[in-house]
Amino acid sequence: MNIELKEPLARILIVDDHSIVRDGLAVLIEREHAMRVVGFASTGEEAVSVAQRLRPDLIIMDLMLPSLNGIDATQRIISEFPRIRIIALSACHTLAQVCRVLRAGALGFVLKTAAPAELLRAIQEVTAGRQYVSPVIAALFLDGELSMPIPRSPFERLSSRERKVVQLIVAGSTSSDIALQLSLSRKTVDTYRARIMVKLGVPNRSALIRFALEYELPTV
Repeated sequence: MNIELKEPLARILIVDDHSIVRDGLAVLIEREHAMRVVGFASTGEEAVSVAQRLRPDLIIMDLMLPSLNGIDATQRIISEFPRIRIIALSACHTLAQVCRVLRAGALGFVLKTAAPAELLRAIQEVTAGRQYVSPVIAALFLDGELSMPIPRSPFERLSSRERKVVQLIVAGSTSSDIALQLSLSRKTVDTYRARIMVKLGVPNRSALIRFALEYELPTV
């Protein structure tokens, strides 16, 4: 009597702050007989909590998340559960971002512009314990290892208080709101903002917000 051995399921957690992305990824993954979506999260903090509860085999992690960015969430999850595999999923791929998330413990990096087949391949490779990065950023690697040191984050130019001001600006707080939250005067907040824009080389508030989102402002 022949017994057919079934391939073990890869239990996957999807983390993205857009429901349409989460749902689309789930549909794609559930078509594969060896993959099953076991949970969703929409913030970095929620990703850590759900990972602690479900202990998935693999996490597809968006990097631009509210409350806790995907890089910091990855580091926290891997530090607690080193056997969980993580694939970073991002719309942008600056050298600093790629280096930071892989050094944080992610085993894969896939661009959101990638074809569905590429993500499925990345899941297969990472589930097997092998590193996978989208071909467009493969030049950053040499024999599977980073070929360049981690660049300094532009936010290292800022003090912890200045970084906090930027975080609150990105969150939509006005100067008056920030002054109240940090026990500062409105004038002091405006001075902080002007100093921050000079240090980062951005011309206005909108450019500052775009800069912070692009370069994944670390949590304070």
